Amino acid sequence: MLARLRLSIGAFRISGANHLLLRVQVARFASVTGRWAYTVTLAVYAYRWAGAGGVALAGIVRLAPGALAAPFAGALATRGRIGSILARGGVLRTAALAAAGAAVLLGASPALVYVLVAVESAASSLLRPLQNSLLPSLSRTPGELTSATLALSVVESAGVLLGPLLGALLLHDTSVGIVFVTSAGAYAVSTLLLLDLPVPRSDTASRGRDDALLSTVAASVRSLAADRDARVIVCLYGAQSLTVGSLNVLIVVTALRLLGLGQSGVGVLTAAVGLGGIVGGGFVLARLRRGRSGADLRVGLLLCGLPLLLLGLSSSAWASTLLLVVVGVGVTVVDVSAVTLLQRNAEGELLPHALGLLQSVFVTCIGIGTLLAPLLVRGLGAREALVVTGALLPLLTVALWRRLRRLDSSLTADPALVALVRVNPIFAPLSEPAQERLARWLERETFAPGSTIFEQGDAGDAFYLVEDGEVEVIVDGTAVRTLGPGGFFGEIALLRDVPRTATIATRAPTVLRRLERDHFLEVVSGNAASSGAASGVVGARLGVVGEPGSA
Repeated sequence: MLARLRLSIGAFRISGANHLLLRVQVARFASVTGRWAYTVTLAVYAYRWAGAGGVALAGIVRLAPGALAAPFAGALATRGRIGSILARGGVLRTAALAAAGAAVLLGASPALVYVLVAVESAASSLLRPLQNSLLPSLSRTPGELTSATLALSVVESAGVLLGPLLGALLLHDTSVGIVFVTSAGAYAVSTLLLLDLPVPRSDTASRGRDDALLSTVAASVRSLAADRDARVIVCLYGAQSLTVGSLNVLIVVTALRLLGLGQSGVGVLTAAVGLGGIVGGGFVLARLRRGRSGADLRVGLLLCGLPLLLLGLSSSAWASTLLLVVVGVGVTVVDVSAVTLLQRNAEGELLPHALGLLQSVFVTCIGIGTLLAPLLVRGLGAREALVVTGALLPLLTVALWRRLRRLDSSLTADPALVALVRVNPIFAPLSEPAQERLARWLERETFAPGSTIFEQGDAGDAFYLVEDGEVEVIVDGTAVRTLGPGGFFGEIALLRDVPRTATIATRAPTVLRRLERDHFLEVVSGNAASSGAASGVVGARLGVVGEPGSA
């Protein structure tokens, strides 16, 4: 466990060297800690009011608006600056939660409290996928992006650990309303940290306003639903979320009814899940370079489900706590694996939509699980409900075992093409999933000696990488440069939106890899480090008098 914790800390060291990524991580930590402090407290408030059914109702009220709002995150990102949306959403959820706290302190109706909680839920569900979509543009190197993705998952787990403990501590000495107001303060800190981030405006922002928001969301969902691998990933993530939603209620029942730990015990057991999440971050980091996210997804699903089977048989507080730590490990492994697989599978502008859809599935299934749990407790009993809930994920994993084994191979690009992309100075700053996706986009073209690829003055429609052979760069009839394997050309016309600045002709049998204009611009403009590298290449080549060296 200590080794895994050290690995998790290593992810923070790498990504924390970038102060922009560090701001996002600290903002997420403040947000998640506040959210879980108030979530656990809301469960206690609801249980006092109406028992296990009240906990379920509170969960539905908290999660349903988020499920409806999350799919719109990607569409909103294409219509304006993400930074502005983050700021407005942060202010809205802070105000809503502070008002909910005031309502509790003043003894207002639970209905008013739930309405304000619903507003907070909708705003929060928009913010998480938008924050995740910022990472590629804020990262300077592939290592930073990979570490930042993992670090945010570990931050989530740390918030699950500390938030419930904070809620339990405040509940012991103060009241539910004070916890809500304190959590609103954490939201305010998170919002301030995300102000003025240097986020580039989407190239499709103005175009996106011409399309109906619902049409944009629907088209994105259809595109993702058409991909079989994406469907498997999202469905399994949904099943895990349903289990976690049920656990949110079952932890309350376990602490208060089965173990007799009192209301502070709810926070302690929930915190155990958070501790496991931090340990799970170390597990993921240790396996990250193997590129086997599909295999990790299988492991994570088993770790989420099997301990709940044993929890239903346990009467020991210590054993129950340790089993929930293992569940937390599984939750982090599934979370990181699913997001990584979607990053490898979703292309370009579909990524914010994919992350928004994943968030929507998450909150929807959490809500279904929250609603289902009290029905199981009432119909079967508390221990039996834990056993039934724990059996779902292992059964699904066994049923889809072969399909999950094929996930990694179906999303893996030709290693030789990935290597060709990786050594290119323009694409080197991209994350490994982005490089793999780009390699899958490359089209193979072969040319005989003396063939003209394009002529000076032609319109630019593609970027080229030399896989094998040799090409000559000709400017105004004079050969100025020869490019061999690993060489590249065509970027100037695409980046500067000008006609080709040179003629490219083959000197030997040549194999080229062609990348269409839209894909090239999408990759380069979507990553600050890649965009800077591309500008540097263009500047260097145009700075050599009489030798553009590209076209």
